[in-house]
Amino acid sequence: MAELHEGHRDAAIERITITGVDGAKVDAIHAAPLDGIADAGIVLHPDIMGVRPLFDDLCRRLATHGYAVCAPEPFARAPDDVRNAEDPTTRMAYVSELDDDLQLGDLTRAGDYLEERDGVSDVSVLGFCMGGMQTLKAAATAEFERAVAFYGMIRLPQDWRGPRLREPLATAKDVCATLAFFGGDDPWTPEADIDALRRTWSSRPDCEIVVYLGADHGFVHAPERPAHRPDAAADAWHRTLEFLSE
Repeated sequence: MAELHEGHRDAAIERITITGVDGAKVDAIHAAPLDGIADAGIVLHPDIMGVRPLFDDLCRRLATHGYAVCAPEPFARAPDDVRNAEDPTTRMAYVSELDDDLQLGDLTRAGDYLEERDGVSDVSVLGFCMGGMQTLKAAATAEFERAVAFYGMIRLPQDWRGPRLREPLATAKDVCATLAFFGGDDPWTPEADIDALRRTWSSRPDCEIVVYLGADHGFVHAPERPAHRPDAAADAWHRTLEFLSE
């Protein structure tokens, strides 16, 4: 995560619990500047493996730039064997059981928490992988000012399709100002899907797609992955911070 350089503010993180739209208790990360004065808020959707130390560090780094950040666990209602699995295939097999009304509702509740806890009125949403896919949907809910999606699936993968999950592309025309990053060699976001999103946004100058040629899935946020590309990650974070501050 080092390519997201630290800002000039001291920041701290804590683990909290927020209440979902259905009353469920949802584990989450909260980070904010230590002086208690946040410039804006970010709701962060982790990748499929959810809340873990990697995202503690990411939330803290974002907070050093003046943001209050809340990252809810996306599998909060899943059985323990799914929640505790160390192999991503277990969570991937459960995605079709998720419910967008609850998943997106948790993101909205995370934004509400930042407004109440940190006094911010401008809240954006940001996510990675599966979280990038959900970010594209959340961007169309009218709950967020801006959105940044890192290699989010533009169409639901076949194995993930379930009765309560909607297609990201179906509401893409209704998103807030959105910045989307993709890898040119990412099998989860094929060129045809990126082109479909590009056509959907053809009359949206406030929406931008950035494709890094030769990059595979997950090239920004997880430095332990063979797909990690430090130069592309640094460029993506630079673009993200500029976009969020506009």
